[in-house]
Amino acid sequence: MEVVSNMARPKKDNVPVSLRIEKELFDRLNQFCEDSGQPKTVAMERALTMYIDDYYEKQEIIKNNE
Repeated sequence: MEVVSNMARPKKDNVPVSLRIEKELFDRLNQFCEDSGQPKTVAMERALTMYIDDYYEKQEIIKNNE
């Protein structure tokens, strides 16, 4: 017999965000989410994290090369 838990995952501390993006980019985001099976929130959180981390890594390299 399979045991199924009725406990929901704890909610993340979050902030609602509203923004406008070009329709072509929105369409690409929709397609990506359909292809990858990710909700838009997860895809955007991951993309922003990667972008911001990359920025700070590059800033650190520039600082160390001065």
